[in-house]
Amino acid sequence: MRLRYAGTCRICGSQLPAKGDAIYERVTRTVRCVTHEVSTPDAVPAGHELDLALPEVVPTGTAGASARREFERRKAAREERIRAKHPKLGGLILAVSEEPQSTNAWNTGALGEEKLGGGLDRLASGKIRLLHDRRMPRSRANIDHLAVTPTGVYVIDAKKYRGRPHLKIDGGLFRPRVERLMIGSRDCTKLVDGVLKQVDVVRALLEPEVPVHGALCFIEADWPLLGGNFTIRDVHALWPKKLYPKLQAEGPLTTETIAEVHGILAKALPAS
Repeated sequence: MRLRYAGTCRICGSQLPAKGDAIYERVTRTVRCVTHEVSTPDAVPAGHELDLALPEVVPTGTAGASARREFERRKAAREERIRAKHPKLGGLILAVSEEPQSTNAWNTGALGEEKLGGGLDRLASGKIRLLHDRRMPRSRANIDHLAVTPTGVYVIDAKKYRGRPHLKIDGGLFRPRVERLMIGSRDCTKLVDGVLKQVDVVRALLEPEVPVHGALCFIEADWPLLGGNFTIRDVHALWPKKLYPKLQAEGPLTTETIAEVHGILAKALPAS
């Protein structure tokens, strides 16, 4: 059948995208990849038991979940304060006033993560395994998205910023070379520092032969019609349509290794 909604193969745990073909098993109400052959009890030799054990399915998490919760928490706290201070006019004040920028920033961040998460989920397969909104050990920060692919693990930070991202290089022959990430006229190099910290955390969890890449994916930024994406201190700065081909590229990691790495990261970096 053609799936109306995305699902998970009950045999290998692969993500099955919406509108993709799959086999629906009515008895268990589960789906599986069309490439899997499933033995029936009639095919089992006498004296042998049919092994119906299913592989562990690793939950991917929900993109933007922690940012969305923080936005709702701040919004509700503000509403409670205003209604307590102005019992009669609180509703009117809330209707004609806007949320503070510090609160709206959480909503903007959640929207960016949710939009990119939806695009990434459409790529999910046995060769592209995803994790969303993961907690970093001993830190209040989180990792927006992790993609385990044949070319390695991608640590992806989603940003919904206005302006054009570009690389600014200072120094040269007689001064140290300094690379800066600019968005319009703003120096946003701290975003690169944040991704590199996340990359270090992920790299420490894995074997050295597993490549770990950092990516800043800007949602709805003012990119030029041609070119535009760049690399700064080994971190890719790009947008979704430039990111997806990197995740789909062929590489040295096998499907089995991808599943193993995915499981390690899911256990070490729980959902926020």
